[in-house]
Amino acid sequence: MNRKHAFSRGLIAGIPICLGYISVSFAFGIYSVGCGLTVLEVLLISMTCVTSAGQQAAVPIITGGGGLMELAVSQLVINMRYSLMSVSLSQKLDSRVRLWDRFVIAFVNTDEVFAVAASQKGSVSKWFLYGLMITPWAGWALGTLLGAAAGNVLPELVTSSLGVAIYGMFIAIVVPEAKKSRPTAICVGIAIFLSCLFYFVPVLSQISTGFTVIICAVTASAIMAWLKPVEQEVEENA
Repeated sequence: MNRKHAFSRGLIAGIPICLGYISVSFAFGIYSVGCGLTVLEVLLISMTCVTSAGQQAAVPIITGGGGLMELAVSQLVINMRYSLMSVSLSQKLDSRVRLWDRFVIAFVNTDEVFAVAASQKGSVSKWFLYGLMITPWAGWALGTLLGAAAGNVLPELVTSSLGVAIYGMFIAIVVPEAKKSRPTAICVGIAIFLSCLFYFVPVLSQISTGFTVIICAVTASAIMAWLKPVEQEVEENA
């Protein structure tokens, strides 16, 4: 398959992801402007850090005056799963994908992009992945720009309502998995309980948003990893 054809296939495969990202990032744009960021600042965040959960966690830290270390650690904890997806995807890359290509591909290796790339038969070329990345990235940036611009024009009642949509997206991600897996549901429950403690307990409420996210996520995950470790499947020789 030549480069042009592979790139075109990637662009087409990324269109459904692009359309989905526009609606989600639109809500993020409204939310971020409502927190005090400018349209340009919000757009730059989406263009340089393509991760919905990471961006959502970063905005309160930035607007609340948090430090760079707090911001960096929170992003590391929240986005650690992407390193695992990148390792998995690297097994499907053909031999012509070089180290520099891998860095570029990892930049937009989101859950949806990974799912599409991993579902391809055989190995995938860098040109297919470049095409697959561009449309979602453009859609994410466009949706953010539209949402941020709308946040400065629409009435406050409307922007407040639309800003809640970003939380609905995370609920839609967590709830189905929690319904299928009891340990996941318990882990989510522990994280919610800890988050409530950090919000309502006077002493704990003084801790910044970024470190609260880090503590709740790591603690809940560590507790469930200890109580209910993932069982490894051992293949038995017939």
